[in-house]
Amino acid sequence: MRILIDSDKPKPRAIKRVAEILSDGGIIVYPTDTVYGLGCCISNKKGIDRINAIKASVKPRSIMFSDIKSMSMYAKISNETFRVLRNLLPGPYTIILPATRLVPRLLQSNRKSIGVRIPDHWFCKAIVEEIGEPIITTSVPLSHERLHIDPVEIDNDLGHRVDVIVDSGILPDIPSTMISLETDIPQVIREGLGPVDILG
Repeated sequence: MRILIDSDKPKPRAIKRVAEILSDGGIIVYPTDTVYGLGCCISNKKGIDRINAIKASVKPRSIMFSDIKSMSMYAKISNETFRVLRNLLPGPYTIILPATRLVPRLLQSNRKSIGVRIPDHWFCKAIVEEIGEPIITTSVPLSHERLHIDPVEIDNDLGHRVDVIVDSGILPDIPSTMISLETDIPQVIREGLGPVDILG
């Protein structure tokens, strides 16, 4: 199933429908401020297993939040880290932070850290707020050139393996910039859509 949304204009009915699917244990494909994401509720162990099967790997997945305050329940954030996060988020960044005990072990790296995101897209903020818990987020797997940016291609390839595809049109073919804030000194792990000169 594909649900069409406007990239700029919130659509409350779409949010409620997708929230119902997530709350019922579903997994979704949805737009972010970079490429399309694949996600489920953080409490949905079977959903995480389905995502791992689609990605053909069991690597730790990032977690999407609606704001920094809710993020602080799952990630350890120092005063200096908070200052950096306020400059970067919401935006096209994946931030690596030390995990708290609330994070399921299968989502943590060997260093007990997690990737967190607050994408700059109205759908991402609205859906997390609607379901009342964070969402697992990982890029749609790339099996051919346009799969993770074109919702029609995603539907053709993965439509039978997910519960809904939220279609916001073709997205930029650039991933998020990944930055480690596991210490108070930011370390760029991957350069993507988010500029790194903002780190100073």
